[in-house]
Order: sequence, then structure tokens, then C-alpha cells
Amino acid sequence: MKKSNFVTFLNNKQFGPRLGAFGLAVFLWLFVVSNNYYSTIINIPIEVRNLNERKKAYKKEIPQIAKVRFKARGRSIIKTLLLKDFVKDFKLVIDLDRISEEYNFYLNDYYNKYPQKVSIPSAFELQYVEVVYPDSIYISLDEYMVKNVPIKSNIVINPTPGYIKVDKPYLDSSLVTIAGAKNAIQSIDFIYTVNDTFDNIDIPFNKTISLERINNTLIEYSFIKVNYGQDIQAISERIITGVPVLIKNNLKGLVVRKNPSTVSLTIVGGMNYIAKIDPSDIVVSIDFTYLWSPKKQFYEPKIIVPDQIISWKDLTPRNIELAVAKESE
Repeated sequence: MKKSNFVTFLNNKQFGPRLGAFGLAVFLWLFVVSNNYYSTIINIPIEVRNLNERKKAYKKEIPQIAKVRFKARGRSIIKTLLLKDFVKDFKLVIDLDRISEEYNFYLNDYYNKYPQKVSIPSAFELQYVEVVYPDSIYISLDEYMVKNVPIKSNIVINPTPGYIKVDKPYLDSSLVTIAGAKNAIQSIDFIYTVNDTFDNIDIPFNKTISLERINNTLIEYSFIKVNYGQDIQAISERIITGVPVLIKNNLKGLVVRKNPSTVSLTIVGGMNYIAKIDPSDIVVSIDFTYLWSPKKQFYEPKIIVPDQIISWKDLTPRNIELAVAKESE
């Protein structure tokens, strides 16, 4: 059957009016049936009140939802199911005003004794019957504790070949404040970032990183994200001239002359980093007491470069001549 013929067929059969009539019939059936009384189980939020948050904290998590049986006319049940998620006052309330450390609330006994703790908007026309699940809620409280702990990074940065990480990673905060039950807080020494790896990085890296949440949702964080930065630079070389030669541990009464008094060498590292290196940042030294011998004239110095330099090479000259004489009296 062609498309145009199919449309003509539908129009001839008057499916539109028939569907409308069917919908009206279903609506009328629901209206009639909904006037009868029914029993139903509805999920309802649990709200815990009057916890002294400055002095006490929960040791264990508390259920957020209870399954509660209600009795009502069908139309009231339908109305409740459609609107309950948009109404704040539809909840079960547990009051901790008189609880010092722990208490087991048997919910049906509790709400039979305090029916006002079952908060139901009057417009819903529901009759509370019982709590189906959970049958009880155990509340355990501990002293509230606040603690500042260091943040440690679990981020791995792998530069592109030919590039290097320069300096330590940057976190815009080195400490995070955590709070909660003392028993849990006092055993925490560090908070880590999430584990993540970033490969082939060839520009300075900056990203907002989440903190790793401890397996305890009751612990509060002053913040849950930090800004993480790592400088990435292209590897380059630079010749440094005029680096002074130092004589260490000279013997009293002796004058030591060095020839030459300065050297040059090539350093390898991040391009921007090595551009700022000064000759005084490099230590070229000879330990006189340890190395000197009257029979020896030339000595190879010890080289110490800053940590961020990958390597050094091409020391010129390789050996330093030492001339030793007694001090004139």
C-alpha cells in the first residue's frame, strides 16, 4: 500500500476520534475506580532534626528513604504519586533532641507514639498505616571534630618526548578542612586527589582536579576540587661561562692559587628554566684536604647543578691546576 493510500485509509477509519474516545473512557474509568479506598506503599524521605552539628556527628549513615503504607481513595493516591516529589512537607521526621550518643528508633512504635512526626500535606488526604521498611533506624553519635589535613597529588604527567616537567606540581591549596565524627576524622592524615594520568603533554598543564572522597559519605570537605598545575618546557642546552672554581677545606698556613679560576660547561634542561640560570647557581669545587698531594698538579673539580637541570657536559677545562705555597709571615 502506498503512503498516500495508507493515510487515506487511516482517515476513512477515523482513528483520531476513536483514540480520543478511548482516552476519555480510560479517564472516566480511573475517575470512578479512584473513588474507592486502596492501600499502597509509597517511598517517603526521612528527615532527622535537632542534631547539634557543632558538637555531634553521625558515626554511621542513616537511611534517606522509608517505604510507608498508606490508605486513601484512588484519586488521592494518584495525586500523591504525581506530586509528592515536589512537596517539601511530605516526610518522616526523627527528632534527636534528647539523644546523647546512641538510640535505636523502632519506627512503628515511634510514629504510633508521635503521629505528628509523620508529615503529610492535608491536601493529599492520605491515612498513615505503618512503616514497611526499615523497621528500625539505629542512631550512633560521636564528638564532632574539625581537622586540617595536607593534600597529596595522585596525578601523573607524562611529557611529550623532548619535553620535561620543571619544578614541583602546583596546587592552589595545600590543606583541606575535613569535619565529622571524631573516630573517623582523627585517623585521617592525608587527602589525595583522584588517580589520573595525562600523556603527551607539551605545554604548561593546568586543570581542576577532584579530591578523592574517603569511603565515608558523612565526612564533610571544605572544598572538593583543587587547581593543579605543572610547568612543561622543551628540553634545550645552554653554555654557561665564568663559573667560579671554589677551593674547600684549605689547610691553615697555605695559599692555594687555581688556574684557571673559572670554567664553562653546557647544561641541559627546560628551555625557560636554564635561560635564568646564573653562573653562581652552579657549584664547581675542589676539596683541598681530601684531594691535594704535593706530587699532583692538576685536579678534576666536583660539579653540582640545580635539581631541575637534567645533566651537564663539556666542562672546559676538564682539570684545574693548583699552585700551593706557604703564607708569608
